[in-house]
Amino acid sequence: MTDISDPAPAATPAKARRVLVLQGGGALGSYQAGAYQALCHHDFEPDWIAGISIGAINAAIIAGNPPEKRVPRLKEFWQLVSSPVPWNPIIKTDRGRTVFNETSAALIATFGVPGFFTPRVPPAPLWPPGSSQSLSYYDTSPLRKTLEHLVDFDRINDLKTRLSVGAVSVTTGNFRYFDNIEFKKLGKKIGPEHIMASGALPPGFPSIEIEGEHYWDGGIASNTPLDYVLDEETRQDLLIFQVDLFSARGPLPVSLLEAAEREKDIRFSSRTRMNTDKNKQVHNARKAVRELIGKLPEDLKNDPSVAILREAAKENTVTVVHLIYRSKNYESSSKDYDFSHVGMVEHWDAGVRDVHLSMRHEEWLERPQAGETMVTYDLTGDGTNPPDGKQERR
Repeated sequence: MTDISDPAPAATPAKARRVLVLQGGGALGSYQAGAYQALCHHDFEPDWIAGISIGAINAAIIAGNPPEKRVPRLKEFWQLVSSPVPWNPIIKTDRGRTVFNETSAALIATFGVPGFFTPRVPPAPLWPPGSSQSLSYYDTSPLRKTLEHLVDFDRINDLKTRLSVGAVSVTTGNFRYFDNIEFKKLGKKIGPEHIMASGALPPGFPSIEIEGEHYWDGGIASNTPLDYVLDEETRQDLLIFQVDLFSARGPLPVSLLEAAEREKDIRFSSRTRMNTDKNKQVHNARKAVRELIGKLPEDLKNDPSVAILREAAKENTVTVVHLIYRSKNYESSSKDYDFSHVGMVEHWDAGVRDVHLSMRHEEWLERPQAGETMVTYDLTGDGTNPPDGKQERR
């Protein structure tokens, strides 16, 4: 994993609330850990972290440790879960690497991941129908012990850093966020079970029961918590680093393996464009309300209903710096469960590299201009063209 010694740290907007948004993506999650390591070097320390699935695990490790322990704890986790396949591929070609990746993914599927999940013995089909063991191929109880070791949940519940992780109800299909700020108001506490629920992807992993309700991986309904962040904070300006593990854009597949990978990328890629479009619509509506209030006669401007509308028409500005992991030629649809050490290091280093690349463009440091409510930057390219620092303004 990269040892950061350059480039020089950059300043970030002081008044905007700093948020780190982490998508789900299994073994690809070390990309997020590397990105966080580099972000720390650039003076970006989030006071709010929102995650789904593996993003929830990374988020809990970050929020559940003081700043000086966060990167070491992330390294400890990723070294642990990548330990089953510590060797490097013998053949260095793309074809040889593809064979290595598929082999290591098959080993993981067969024997599990230390500190994360183990295969059920006997297998799920041999357990009585309806039992918890019959509903998943793996047992995730090792993950609970790992979280208890690596995460200080007292720190999370003391609200040192805001933490929001998403899961979906098995019986209702409703999406729910477990948020330490909201839990505090209700007299509740975040625990390992909430993080595990966010990453309980079926049929591999079992649902997690919380307060009598069973929950699965939030990625089933939405693999990014960006919409939750935008809905929750509408007053204070936001500077959001969104770290995604699947790219919505990619080349046309030329093989079955590539088709399977492209399908998974599309299915689990974030809904950033939908969220920015929605935000733009809301912005236009609020702007129209403000302009209409300005045209009202003076005797109507003091009407209580107008006061309510004036308050509702207030809005913040949002800057989203989007980091997206781009698959390599030799990766396939197994990339999210290939927990090999060589893959973990590559993904980690890619996160470091992409953050440094993004930091070369200083335009995201500027507050959105008047009339703009949301600016989204993808400073590492769109997956089809070389990086050029272009951005889309909303």
